[in-house]
Amino acid sequence: MRYSIPAFYQYRDFVAGGGLMSIGSDQTMLYHQLGLYAGRILNGEKPADLPVQQATQIELIINLKTAKALGITVRNCFLDATK
Repeated sequence: MRYSIPAFYQYRDFVAGGGLMSIGSDQTMLYHQLGLYAGRILNGEKPADLPVQQATQIELIINLKTAKALGITVRNCFLDATK
């Protein structure tokens, strides 16, 4: 904010702290999947037999307050009307 440079982050926590925007997978979902994997290993499955998985949802988070402070207009087509 000090230098009026818009920043793009990987995690939504940075946006909650005042950053402009982030794009990435939902960390809660990733930790949930990690727990499922750990449970399968603890129940006797071999790690080499487990399938490789990746995130299936990517979220774009925009801090509208920061955008306004930087003079950036965010069009309504990006806003999620369901929330």
